[in-house]
Amino acid sequence: MNIAYWIVAGLLALFYLYAGALKVVRGRDQLRPMMAWVDRVPLPAVRALGTIEILGATGLILPPLSGIAPWLALAAAIGFVLLQIGAISVHLTGEDRQITLNVGLLATATVIIWPATTWL
Repeated sequence: MNIAYWIVAGLLALFYLYAGALKVVRGRDQLRPMMAWVDRVPLPAVRALGTIEILGATGLILPPLSGIAPWLALAAAIGFVLLQIGAISVHLTGEDRQITLNVGLLATATVIIWPATTWL
């Protein structure tokens, strides 16, 4: 169970670190080819989402690794589930309607909730 958590959480954290860093660093014009929804959301909100993704990725890895507040891994996994539910609704209300990646991330974050409870 522990090995499964580290593999899945590591991959999920890498994805969210990358996606979050892009949202924090890049401008709207640079994000538009990858994320069609950025035109419908204010840029400060996009930056806030990127920051949340970076913090969530950190929360999946550092607390269980250090043993300090390991319950944060569970909170980060639940937060990613909620984030992807919101992302799916944004995609479905827009014109792009491409939710395959979001559904995969939602499923992965949902699966990681159970192993994240081992540190409670």
